[in-house]
Amino acid sequence: MDLTRRTFLIGTAGMSLAPRRTGDPFTLGVASGDPTADGIVLWTRLAPDPLTDGGHGGMPGRNIDVDWQLAEDEKFTRVVRSGTVTAQPSWAHSVHVEPSGLQPGREYFYRFRTGRHLSPTGRTRTAPAPGTAPALAFGVVSCSNYEQGYFTAYRRLGEQHPDLVLHLGDYIYEYAPGGYKNSDGKIVRSHTEHRCQTLTEFRLRHAQYKTDPDLQALHALAPWIAVNDDHEVENNWAGVHPGTSGRPNFTQRKVAGYRAYYEHMPLRRTSLPHGSRMQLYRRLAWGDLATFHVLDTRQFRDDQPCDDGVRANCSDRLLTGRVLVGAEQRQWLASGLQASRARWNLLAQQIFMAQHDYHLGPGKEVVLDTWDGYTAERDRVLGDLVASGARNPVVLTGDIHCHYASDLLVDFDDPDSRRVGVELVTTSVTSDGDGYDAPAGRAIELEENPHIAYADQRRGFIAARLTPTELRADFHTLPYVTRRNAPSTVTASFTVADGAHRLSRSNATAARAPQAAAAAAPRR
Repeated sequence: MDLTRRTFLIGTAGMSLAPRRTGDPFTLGVASGDPTADGIVLWTRLAPDPLTDGGHGGMPGRNIDVDWQLAEDEKFTRVVRSGTVTAQPSWAHSVHVEPSGLQPGREYFYRFRTGRHLSPTGRTRTAPAPGTAPALAFGVVSCSNYEQGYFTAYRRLGEQHPDLVLHLGDYIYEYAPGGYKNSDGKIVRSHTEHRCQTLTEFRLRHAQYKTDPDLQALHALAPWIAVNDDHEVENNWAGVHPGTSGRPNFTQRKVAGYRAYYEHMPLRRTSLPHGSRMQLYRRLAWGDLATFHVLDTRQFRDDQPCDDGVRANCSDRLLTGRVLVGAEQRQWLASGLQASRARWNLLAQQIFMAQHDYHLGPGKEVVLDTWDGYTAERDRVLGDLVASGARNPVVLTGDIHCHYASDLLVDFDDPDSRRVGVELVTTSVTSDGDGYDAPAGRAIELEENPHIAYADQRRGFIAARLTPTELRADFHTLPYVTRRNAPSTVTASFTVADGAHRLSRSNATAARAPQAAAAAAPRR
């Protein structure tokens, strides 16, 4: 390979990075995101020594000019856009470029240069033009804890050649080293020092995750639509309420966490954080085929009821005044659904929406950090979905560290009530370690929740294919993540036909992993 180009190789063996040269400022790779029909976001960050120097990545405390190119071919013989942008030390020398006026539905290649150093080449694409509806292949991932395993799921998803990747939160974890061990107490690779509280600590943690070659490869392969959940700031935080750490100065942590998140993700200027606020809910069209309604389920919510956790008999969760997405975001969503002319309306969000009862028999035991802790808000949002007449609602979810496929009902206590749409929940990339398959526990879980068609507590991702007539979702699982290079297997596949509003099971070869005695409520 020509080391001056350092491009990504894609083949049957997956993706690999060429070696980096000493002093190379592009150690954290490249990324793209938030595609539109005529534009894209291109990202990199200059950091020749990313895990030292107080979060500055070994860069001098001055502005650095960075050249960028966008081309129609990987050899850059047909450059269509180029320019120079200033990387500033106040933003950790991160670079966000938003080329516009591009052709819709086109594949492009991009790279950066500063001084004598050339970045890896990234591949990206624009969304299709309005009035067109070509098929879309996309992946869904969430919850990647560096200490609990290797990011092999990112590599395996890349081998599916997605046009688009959705990351639904917990891109990093804020815990101190050893703060969230696997069930066997094992730490696969250690976090940077300290629990993340300051901007320096968040920058170092993001940089550590970005050094992972599997993560870099997936970023360079396709554009991402990314949104945060809780661990980009603090476990189970809610609106103005701190999470489970019990530490003071939560607002300052949120300011630091949001700033570092923006510095390390391919987000548009419209998502530039302002203090402790960040505009993350947004809408992206993929031609007439799909509209992605990206929700923010952290910034605007009330505190979790009944002191959070997994609780039975928590009546406060039923209070009608409790909000999750907030009045403004809910109106934005309802208006967008009413105006949508897309064949499919995909709600990309973070937390389990369907009712999920962990207690067999009378009474309910639920996770209060999910929509089950905000039942009136869930009723309102599902009611808005029905009232809007939006076609084919599909909720895409992360957070829970398990695969799930569910029908969404007007009344979850009545299995025969009206189907509103479906929910597809991706398991974690690594969080909670290797995971397991527990048929006995799963059978009990599905019996108590008949609207849930599938559950699996192994690690993995969802690879989906969308056409005007059908959505197909393949649930991939990995037998382990505490060792490198695990294979992935499709353990369940579901389709949703245009207009059906319900799941249909497809044939798939299931691979059994070592079994545990029973399923348990999640530890997130």
